[in-house]
Amino acid sequence: MSSLSNKDVICIFHNKKLEEDNFRETKLLTLTDEDGQGYFDCAIRHFAKYSSSTQKGDRLLRLWDRQKNKEARQQLDGARLLVPLFDVFVDHMMVHIVYMGSLPEGEYSPSSHHLSILQEVILESSLVADSLVRSYKRSFNGFAAKLTNQERQRIASMEGVVSVFPSRILQTQTTRSWDYMGFSETVKRNPSVESNVIVGVIDTGVWPESESFSDEGFGPAPKNWKGTCNGGRNFTCNNKLIGARSYPDNSARDTQGHGTHTASTAAGNKVEGTSFYGLAQGNARGGVPSSRIAAYKVCTPETGCAEADILAAFDDAIADGVDIITISIGGSGAVDFSSDSIAIGAFHAMQNGVLTMNSAGNGGPGATTVASVAPWMLSVAATSTDRRIIDKVILGDKTTLVGHSVNSFTLNGTMFPLISGPDGSISGCDNFSARICSSGCLDDSLVKGKIVLCEDMHGLGEARRAGALGSILVDSDFGDVAFVLSLPASVLSIHDGDKVKSYMNSTKNPQANILKSEAIKDLAAPVVASFSSRGPNTIAPEILKPDISAPGIDILAAFSPVVSPSDSGQDTRRVKYNILSGTSMACPHVAGAAAYIKSFNPNWSPSAIKSALMTTAWPMNASKTLEGEFAYGAGHIDPVKALNPGLVYESLKADYINFLCSMGYDTEKVRSISGDKSSCPKDVKGTPMDLNYPSMAAHVDGSKAFTVKFSRTVTNVGIANSTYKATVTSDPEIKVNVVPSVLTFKSLNEKQSFVVTVVGRGLGDIFRVSASLVWSDGKHSVRSPIVAYSWNFLDSSSMLPLD
Repeated sequence: MSSLSNKDVICIFHNKKLEEDNFRETKLLTLTDEDGQGYFDCAIRHFAKYSSSTQKGDRLLRLWDRQKNKEARQQLDGARLLVPLFDVFVDHMMVHIVYMGSLPEGEYSPSSHHLSILQEVILESSLVADSLVRSYKRSFNGFAAKLTNQERQRIASMEGVVSVFPSRILQTQTTRSWDYMGFSETVKRNPSVESNVIVGVIDTGVWPESESFSDEGFGPAPKNWKGTCNGGRNFTCNNKLIGARSYPDNSARDTQGHGTHTASTAAGNKVEGTSFYGLAQGNARGGVPSSRIAAYKVCTPETGCAEADILAAFDDAIADGVDIITISIGGSGAVDFSSDSIAIGAFHAMQNGVLTMNSAGNGGPGATTVASVAPWMLSVAATSTDRRIIDKVILGDKTTLVGHSVNSFTLNGTMFPLISGPDGSISGCDNFSARICSSGCLDDSLVKGKIVLCEDMHGLGEARRAGALGSILVDSDFGDVAFVLSLPASVLSIHDGDKVKSYMNSTKNPQANILKSEAIKDLAAPVVASFSSRGPNTIAPEILKPDISAPGIDILAAFSPVVSPSDSGQDTRRVKYNILSGTSMACPHVAGAAAYIKSFNPNWSPSAIKSALMTTAWPMNASKTLEGEFAYGAGHIDPVKALNPGLVYESLKADYINFLCSMGYDTEKVRSISGDKSSCPKDVKGTPMDLNYPSMAAHVDGSKAFTVKFSRTVTNVGIANSTYKATVTSDPEIKVNVVPSVLTFKSLNEKQSFVVTVVGRGLGDIFRVSASLVWSDGKHSVRSPIVAYSWNFLDSSSMLPLD
């Protein structure tokens, strides 16, 4: 508002003049007619200039929030002119989450306490109810409310408040894959127990009528289920889909397809003969088809995924009795644990014996893009499988080019006219915009019935609008992913795109054909997807993230039949099963595997299940992924081996509390978070490396010699009488020593400790060095990755080695 004059602001409405010193709050509360509305707007304008940091200003913000949606406001031309001016200041009053840790023991009314806190900071009692958005009161303590900046600061300083942070809008991070991992339909199962496992899916909702969620053959819901079916009008749960809730609207029905896809990937029924227009034919099934599903809708196309709703879903899911939570949602980067709704919800899930799986993010291949970084949840990267979907472009000179897209269309004929964007554009479109087929650039009369070359993937929509028969697209970012397209099209690399242009320049009558997509064997798999977010972890550099990788490219699963498979409004096709890619698709694969382990080991802690998955993962080929462990974590998931890991690295609530202490949290905060009398040591401060984590990471000064020690404890869950020997494989730049190097166990659940010492002379220009520790008794191999790295988080040039 720097453009406002320093002089008194004069508002003219119905020929009235209002000076700042004429403002009266009491009059403002009583005026309701058009004249009063004008007075209100002028007072607001004065506030914009004079009162943005005062209690009067806070009060005006609330009055504006109450008034601005009234129908009368839409009828006042004079008042309407002031809306853009004040919208800047309304931004100061946004939904914030007030996190207060665990619920206190004994008699306690969370809702009353939350209202009393708001009453302390909002002077007008009649405005308190308008401020409160929702209370979290079933599994942990806190609330969401509309707060001004001043009110936020006052609440943050109150006793018992752990943090106050804005409710960000997060994003979704968007079959053969189970067989590829060796997890076939005939794998050993425990059906009766698996049927008692409940997978909670926090996502865009679910399509309840999908065959993947039929309850044929299912008995009643498990006895520990305490939830409800509150899916809204015409939404029916059953003995498979036992629960549903919606937070942003009144229906848990999925209108985006994402939640239906992830839910069916994790725990959908076996459905025979599925495909996407003949592509990826086979049986679609989840990892634990006998288990139950509870869906928690937190996202809509209009609002995204609000953190206030995400925390509400965690609050309910934990109290409802779910055993596993999968959430394929995240932000654009990592934030502090106390300001991260998913980290907070996952912590309290862990407290209640529930492991949370979270997608690592789709921000790759850049460094430090991983958004899921809390150690008490399992962060999942995306990899390819041995099935790759391609399509082919045949040029008029018989040249065949292989593209990557999911093209379900078959063109009638052999060759069709081929035109470039510039040759098919209107006269007013510049050359660059024409080459990429920018919106409004193509001339319908020039491209109709032809295949148009667009040098950007986003040109597809314009090609379709202009009536093109098909399109050849050029993309440099995601050559490993096939996206579903809304018309006959293929996505080529820049190199192959140049071949198309060269051919077009060599003939007066260029022609081409685009063939329907096909599936081929990919012998290079698994390889981490280019879009999959990478580490290092910017919040806790000593915790390696992501944790593990799983299939996330070209995954066929159930879909919502009310949205197009290509997410294009021009695409009229509707399908029951669709092919999607993303860490969103990888996450439910790990959730299904975790539920599978849970069905055989119902008393295992979340960290034990997590350790089993990480220490039995396939080692990945670092030569195929420059970022190594920062791309794939411990490796690629192997559900069958994870069922019998031999040893597990277990961390319980007290261990995570000590970890938070080492991160700088004080006793007051950790007691609020834990809900008990936990305290941080006064004399000895540990480091995050002390957490009993299945992987080991050290952030070191690359210019100096270093020595780091990792203290770890393993629990025997394999054979009672067993002896494990340590084997280390390491980069020549470091030396790794394990003491003791032999662990002897005499009983199950016995614990043994050891220390890993990593010594280096300095990394110099080397960004990262890796090692691997394997404990083996001849039957089990318990592998942990070890990473030492010299990342400078503040120096953008240090990102170069990762790109």
